[in-house]
Amino acid sequence: MSKRSILVVDDDQSVRSYLSDFLASCGYTVECAESGDEAVARLTAGYVPSVIVQDIVMPGINGIEVLESVKKINASIPVIILSGAGQIKTVVDAMKLGAADFLVKPFEEQELELAIENVVEKQKLKEEVKTLKRRLDSYDAGDILSTNPQVLKIKEIAKHVADTDVPVLITGESGVGKEVLARYIHAHSSRHDKPFVKVNCAALPNELLESELFGYERGAFTGALNDKPGKFELADKGTLLLDEIGEMTSHLQAKLLHVLQDCEYTRLGGKRTIHVDARVLASTNINLEEHVASGKFREDLYFRLNVIRIDIPPLRERREDIPLLCNYFLCRYHDRYKSSIDEISAPLMDSFLRYDWPGNIRQLENAVKRHLILPDINVNLSEVKEQPQSNAAPVSTKPKQDNMSLKDVGTRAAEQAERELVLRVLEETSWNRKQAARRLNICYKALLNKLKRWQMDNRQNTPSSFTKPARSKDFHSLPF
Repeated sequence: MSKRSILVVDDDQSVRSYLSDFLASCGYTVECAESGDEAVARLTAGYVPSVIVQDIVMPGINGIEVLESVKKINASIPVIILSGAGQIKTVVDAMKLGAADFLVKPFEEQELELAIENVVEKQKLKEEVKTLKRRLDSYDAGDILSTNPQVLKIKEIAKHVADTDVPVLITGESGVGKEVLARYIHAHSSRHDKPFVKVNCAALPNELLESELFGYERGAFTGALNDKPGKFELADKGTLLLDEIGEMTSHLQAKLLHVLQDCEYTRLGGKRTIHVDARVLASTNINLEEHVASGKFREDLYFRLNVIRIDIPPLRERREDIPLLCNYFLCRYHDRYKSSIDEISAPLMDSFLRYDWPGNIRQLENAVKRHLILPDINVNLSEVKEQPQSNAAPVSTKPKQDNMSLKDVGTRAAEQAERELVLRVLEETSWNRKQAARRLNICYKALLNKLKRWQMDNRQNTPSSFTKPARSKDFHSLPF
């Protein structure tokens, strides 16, 4: 297949000659067919042009019938319709059947050239998305998507140290993909078929974190009715990621240091020594050196964890990855959200490329999710300002306030989009929550929890603030 080949289908010899000469001067390889029957015969024989430019009214099978045949033979070939001024209804029918564009005779040469360039570019984007989707279908959860030289170097370092079993300290801003890199290291190690266990050291109170890491014996404290193994035990022979390690208290730091040195510990309330063989990875978005200097983090533990250190650059320093990541998230969530969006528009992609993304890849992911679910609402990144994040803040469509961070907006937008989708499915299922849960691919209990959190237990007490998404002209009323 020639990437710039065009099939001209028209029964008028003068039109065919004119179009052939003009398109050839534009750099295209041109083939001509004087009837719809001839065009269909060529396509059936295996000819695959980049674009078909065809008339509507022709002897034999007409343009609509040719279009129907094209979509049956190879639906990926874009078709541009050439019509007369009185053939608007026919053109509408053609667009419904999948015509890529139409031009009304007489037209300017620039119009035709621009129309062809647009459909070729759109077709190219669709092929890239299909390629990425095929890659996604076989995507290894331990892979890292990037074309940035610094990130590619990080991947090589990660592969090199994966089988060494030494601790690795992964640093970088929130949302840059520290956990993704940790999983990449695990996937390329000899422990890849063993558990990968993650513990968020910032998400739990100190007492709970200790029991979560090291487990407890029955009766160790009120409510300890049964023995519970800790994350170290669960990660035995595998990999344990200690996320946000800088938030750990000095007491737990001392106990962790002992485990790293001796590979053994005791559960809370227990006397039996437990031996573990877990490869430890740690990640943080804070400056551990400053914490060591101020006494907030043990120096001996820091040196124990900092055998290999990998710093992941923020997204603003690897902007060439933004289109790749956008397409990846588009493919990943397109079917899940039943979205009509097949590609990120050029203006939106330009905004994405120019924005600094303080929330990094996680923030970009939320922005793509929101665009897939609510495509009619513009994503105006340039107007968003800084504000401390508040996950508990209610989602609303009130005018944005000053000092609002895009990270906060991303959280709110994702929540708003999720509520929109849930309400839509509930309405489609006449509020049959079990059926809605199945369609949303979540468990029934999870749906009930969401409805309770949003105060949407039934149609009568759906919050009045829960409104339908605004159209594009109303996007200034939204956080983006």
